[in-house]
Order: sequence, then C-alpha cells, then structure tokens
Amino acid sequence: MRFPFNSEGGFHLKKALRLTVVLVAALCTTLPLAADEGMWMPQQIPDVAPRLKELGFTGDAKMWADLTGFPMNAIVSLGGCSASFISPDGLIATNHHCVQGSLQYNSTPEKNLIVDGYLARTREEELSNGPGSRVWVTVSVKDVSDEITGKIDPKLTDRKRFDVIERRLKERTAACEKDGLRCRVASFFEGLRWFEIAQLEINDVRLVYSPPQGIGNYGGETDNWQWPRHTGDFSFYRAYVGKDGKPAAYSKENVPYHPKHFLKVSPKGASPGELIFVAGYPGRTQRHETYAEVKDRTEWALPQSVKRSKEMIALLEETTKGNKELAIKAEPRMRGLLNGMKKNEGVLAGLLKGGILARKEAKQKALEAWIAADPQRQKEYGPVLTELAAMQAESLKTRERDTALATIGFGSTLLGTAENLYRLSLERPKKDVDRDPAFQERNWTRTKEGLERMQRTYDHRLDRPMLRYGLLTAAALPADQRIAPVDTLVGLAPGMAKDDAAKKVDAYLDGLYAGTKLGEKEFRLALFEKSTKEIVDTKDTATQLAVALYPVNEANREKEKANDGKRSRLRPQYMRALLAQGGGLVAPDANSTLRVTFGRVMGVDPRDGMRYLPQTTLKGVVEKATGEGEFNAPKRQLEAIQALRAGKKTPYFDAKLGDVPVDFMSDVDTTGGNSGSAVLNAQGELVGLLFDGTLETVASDFLFDTEKTRSIQVDTRYMLWTWDAVEGAKNLLDEVGIK
Repeated sequence: MRFPFNSEGGFHLKKALRLTVVLVAALCTTLPLAADEGMWMPQQIPDVAPRLKELGFTGDAKMWADLTGFPMNAIVSLGGCSASFISPDGLIATNHHCVQGSLQYNSTPEKNLIVDGYLARTREEELSNGPGSRVWVTVSVKDVSDEITGKIDPKLTDRKRFDVIERRLKERTAACEKDGLRCRVASFFEGLRWFEIAQLEINDVRLVYSPPQGIGNYGGETDNWQWPRHTGDFSFYRAYVGKDGKPAAYSKENVPYHPKHFLKVSPKGASPGELIFVAGYPGRTQRHETYAEVKDRTEWALPQSVKRSKEMIALLEETTKGNKELAIKAEPRMRGLLNGMKKNEGVLAGLLKGGILARKEAKQKALEAWIAADPQRQKEYGPVLTELAAMQAESLKTRERDTALATIGFGSTLLGTAENLYRLSLERPKKDVDRDPAFQERNWTRTKEGLERMQRTYDHRLDRPMLRYGLLTAAALPADQRIAPVDTLVGLAPGMAKDDAAKKVDAYLDGLYAGTKLGEKEFRLALFEKSTKEIVDTKDTATQLAVALYPVNEANREKEKANDGKRSRLRPQYMRALLAQGGGLVAPDANSTLRVTFGRVMGVDPRDGMRYLPQTTLKGVVEKATGEGEFNAPKRQLEAIQALRAGKKTPYFDAKLGDVPVDFMSDVDTTGGNSGSAVLNAQGELVGLLFDGTLETVASDFLFDTEKTRSIQVDTRYMLWTWDAVEGAKNLLDEVGIK
C-alpha cells in the first residue's frame, strides 16, 4: 500500500511564464509540427487543426477541447489505466490487464476469475471491485500558474521555496475539492505552467465482463510488446452512485451512474490509413531530461531495475509453484513486474542500439553551443545547465544505498503498511494544511480502504521472500553506503560473507513475522486510529522496523524536498532555453492528466528485411493456439471460429481481410497509463482500445522516434464478435446499441 502523491517542480518568475506562453503562441502559427509527436492537452488540439486537416479531418477540432462535451466527457481514469463510458448506464470499457486487481479480489482457488473470466448477465450479478476502486471523470482544467509560483521571494532557500509551493498547492487543492470532486494541481512544461484539474470521484465500481485469460491475455509475456498480436485485451466495469446521483460507497441500494456523454461503439472498427484519435491518461514521459540524466538511467537505473525485476519474478515463481491460492494473490504484482521488466529491456535497447542516447547527446551539445554563442544566453541559461549537472552528479553518490532502501520498501507490503501507519500517526496531530500532502485528511478514506483491501493480497509466504531480498540487497552494500538501522537490527556488517548475511537475515525475519499482527485486518484498522506512542507501545515487530527506518527515510525526504525546490528554479529556465532554441508548438511531457493524441492506422518496417502489416485476424488466433500456457485459446472460442469458417454469418467480418479483425497498429504517440484508452474515429466513435506498443517504441518516452513508434489496439469488431459468438452476451450488445 502506498499513498498517492506526486510532488513536481515549480516556476519562479511570472515574466518567464508570460514570455513562454507568448513565444509558444506565436510560433505555433508559423512553424510546422514535428511529425505526429504529441500527447496534447485537450485545449491544445484546436492549435494543431492544420495538421488534422492534412490528415483528412473535416470536423471542428474544438470538439476535442470541450471537457464537458462529446466525446471528451466520456473519457475517464481508473488510476494507472484509462477507460471510457460506452452506455448511458455507466458501462465502462478498459483493458483486461487493467482489471486484474478486481479479478484477483473476487477470485478463490475454486473459482479463479483471472483464468476463467466473468460475465454478469444481469445488474445483480455484477461484482464489487472492493474498497479502493475508483473512476475519475475530469470536469474542468484551470490555469493556476500565478497562484502557485508567482511572487516567490528569490532570496528564499531552495528548501523554503519548496515549502511555499507545497503550501500553495495544498490550499488551492482544498479550495477546489467540493461536491464530490477530487482535485489535483499538476505541473506542465517542467514547471512553467500549473493547472488545477477537478475530477468527479466515483467509488462504487463493479465488474461486468472480463474474458478468459486465453482471450484477454492471449500470448502472455511471449507476445508482450510484440507484433503481430492476437490479444482480446478488453474488459468492462460499471460505475454506481447513490440514488441522489452523487458518488457513494458501495451499497446494494446504489444505481448506475448516468454520464452526460458516452461513446458509441462502432461495429466497423478501424481501417488501414484511417485517422484515429486516442484519449486517455498517459503516465509519464521524460523527453526533456538532460543527457546526463538519461545517461545515468542507461548505465545504472534501468539495468538495475531489470536485474531486480528478474530476481523478484524468480522468487515469486518459486514461492507460488503448485499453490493456486498464492498464485492468485501474487498475480497483479507478478504481471506488473513482468511488464515493467520487458519494457525496461526495450527502453535500454532503444537508448543504445536504437541510437536515442546518442541523439540526446547531440541535442544537448547543440543546446550548449546555442547558449555559448550569445552572451545574453550565457547569462540567462548557462548557470542553469551547470546547476543541473551538479545536482545529477550529487545524486550518484548515494544511488546504491537509495536503490537498496527502495527495494526494501517495494518488496514488503507489510513494511509499507507499517511505515504508512507510523507516518500517519506523526502527521495526524498537525493542522491539515501543515500535514504532508500524502497524509492529509482527504486521503484517509482511501488509506483505510487499502488496509481493508490488503486482506485479499497479503500473505506472509509471499511477503517474506520479497523483504528478504531487500534486506540481502542492503547487506551487500559497500562500507560507505550502509543503512545503519538495518545493520543494527539484523546484525549485519560491511564485507560479511553472503552465507553469513543470509543466516542473519533469516533469523531476523523469523522473529519479525512471528512478532507481527499487521497481517490481521482488525489489528491494522485499530492502528489506523492510534497515536504514535500507542503504535510504538504495541511492540509489533514490523512496526519496529518501520520506526527504525524512519529517520533514514525522513532524511532522504528532506533532501528531496530541497532538491525539488531547486528544480522549481532550474527546470522552467531549462525549458525556456529549449523553447527559445527550437520553437514550434510543443506538447508537455505526460503526467497522468487527460491527453489526446492522433495518427493513422499503419504498419512499420522495424528493421532491415522486416515489415509489419497493420492488422491481424482470427486466423492468427488459430495458428498460435497450442491448448496450453500462454496460447490456450478457450474451446468455445475455437468452436466459434470453426463455425465462422463453416459459413456462419457475422456483421463483424471484414471483406478486405477475409476474416474478423483482432488487433491493429497505429503511429499514435502513447505511453504507460494509456492502457485502456479509447481509440476514436473522426466522428468520435469507439473503434478500439489501446493496450500496448511495440518494443521498438518504448524508448520514445525519452525521445520520440517518428519512424519506429507504433501503438497496438484491439479492434471493436473483435470485442463485439466475442460478445456475440463466444459469450452470447446479448445483454451487453443490447446495452451498447448493437442489433
């Protein structure tokens, strides 16, 4: 369990803000766009209307900027995934891999929904996703840049600067949150601009349909990030509210939410060359990082992440082997590790073999030369580059220690829970405006829901190997990088032999798991209300570890706050330099806010001698089917395909392909978080759901590659055909208006 908070850098001069806005506005009318790069803020889409016209769009581009109108009002976030309303009764379309938590929550060893799927044929059969599940509907976006970063005393220290910005963020957020709204003030353009985003928060979300694993995750990790794909990566929720139409906690008395707008599901899907739009909530890109930052990722962070993921996956595989109950509990984490590992491997390949790191270096040198060529530029931007470089160099000094601390925290749900409960007890006595944002009262409900939901995922047999892995990582640290509380509690020392360290760790963990009650829901919920002294007095062993680690983690947090304050000075200036050097209309880096991107259905030549066609069909499902493992297509699906081959008619047949389409490829600009995004035609009709990209694409998070970037979508015709021919889900076909 982790508290959701994102602290982003700020901006230090109103003058710089005004200059940048003017500069961008002026340039966008005179300079061409760079290919179709851009996860655009909806309000930017009218500015790219000329490019849309070139691609054949004849409508009014303003339709994509109106958050209260069609189709944008139908686009929602699930927190980590994107989704969309597709019926007047709150039916929500998203990816199969985005509902794993719900499937896991409702599964038992006897009834494994992850494997078997689930179809509710009536509203009464729809399953609660459990506490903590949310749907967020964006209702407004407001520029509040002046309120957040205007009139800050330039004499303030970086640490004090951070405090000023953080307090303003909290005050602005509090003023926004009313009438069931959840608000966030997010940074754009490296802190040059700040926008307040207000969202309706719906907290009764229920599972309607998810296909069997042999459809929804067909191809598994073998096909992940690959083409051709034959994956039916679609699933469906429904949003419920109280009888008054307002968000409410789960109750049998709740009624379906009626969105102002919903998407019409197109039975025609998408065709090669067609203009498409993707609307969703992309997570994070780093296209404006310096060369030094990307180089460090390449040399250290990404290789370390891949290594840790592989080792953790092996631990989970070993622990869950032959145990269905543990496998169900481990499924969401296992899938996340597998996906992240493969993506990071692809990023590394793109940065190195794909030449993106070399291109970043060239761009950095060009920027430095441009600055050096003019004394005024040297004065304005030169110190910024120097300070950013110094910050990066400083971060390298403790990266091994910081990585070990992160690994300990990531590995154990038990420790994470103990840390959060302890920190909450420290923050609770403060005024709400003075609390750490993650521990403000607005987050308490979700915190408590997480404590309840943990019951479905926690098992000491899963938790212990992961915490053991983290502690052994700390045991291997060099003398100048040690974590003193870990050494003291576990009895470790620099240079200790691996076997001796392992014995010490095992002995310590024996005592820890024997002496903790945090695995019991009632005990956790009781601690939620306790004071710091009362928590410490329980002498719970997991809590004792959290308390011991607190000073180390708090010192790191303090250091990071000072660094954030410094970034709030430097990053906007760095962005100004990039804008002034290059010009043109620029989309901000992705930051989990609502974005629109566009492109065409098209294939790609990924490397010499290879060509990817833009569509796949049911033929490929049959060709790949082995009857086991990742390619275990359900029997009823194969029978439906056989019936189609025997002449059974279907309205989802594509005459040009001679088959029912499954997935298609496009050149839209997307990233993680876009999973489940609605893929729309020029009329705003749903033609697909985005669920993946090719492995050659993932390094575009750092520098967009026009030639190689390709996203992967499931065609609505495959979704509808599955409902019709495989599931007999007439209730769903009727609801979305398919006759």
